[in-house]
Amino acid sequence: MTKGILGRKIGMTQLFSENGELVPVTVIQAEPNVVLQKRTLENDGYEALQIGFADKKESRTNKAEKGHAEKASTAPKRYVREIRNANLDEYEVGQEISVEVFQAGDKIDVTGTSKGKGFQGSIKRHGQSRGPMGHGSHFHRSSGSMGAAAYPARVFKGKKLPGQMGSEQITIQNLEVVSVDTERNLLLIKGNVPGAKKSYVKITSALKGN
Repeated sequence: MTKGILGRKIGMTQLFSENGELVPVTVIQAEPNVVLQKRTLENDGYEALQIGFADKKESRTNKAEKGHAEKASTAPKRYVREIRNANLDEYEVGQEISVEVFQAGDKIDVTGTSKGKGFQGSIKRHGQSRGPMGHGSHFHRSSGSMGAAAYPARVFKGKKLPGQMGSEQITIQNLEVVSVDTERNLLLIKGNVPGAKKSYVKITSALKGN
């Protein structure tokens, strides 16, 4: 069954393994999450565990959010997500989930929102090549041919063009938990995870892991 927790990306550092190998790690702060709701087949048509992380200011909370949190005897949360394929019998509404659900060596999937890069050209956004920079080519960093003229007299759907880049939901699969610090509620994950510093991430058991 799937385990999961929500957290905040602190940044990156490095550790040394027992054999002296340098391991780059991402530090995730994951204070105890709270189970807000259990989705069931009878009521919702699917099964999932809804959990919340990081208290929300009262001035930014509406009545619906307050009432939903009160059922779990907790404060409204800023970051709320659902975990599918969880064993609902192991959880109760209002129960806290700590970093102890994971151990060093576990394989996990991390979901976050990638860094937003604004409006970018086709070279940066899609990795296309530029034209000659000299000899009066007049073609440097543009998108290139838009297609035929008379027929079909339009640009095909899906053509890679300039546009907004980043700020998308990204999931990196099969990352490894290097260390779990239960005293400071920290998870150290090998490699990088999506998002900027202080951004929220969802950590679940690897869907395709061993």
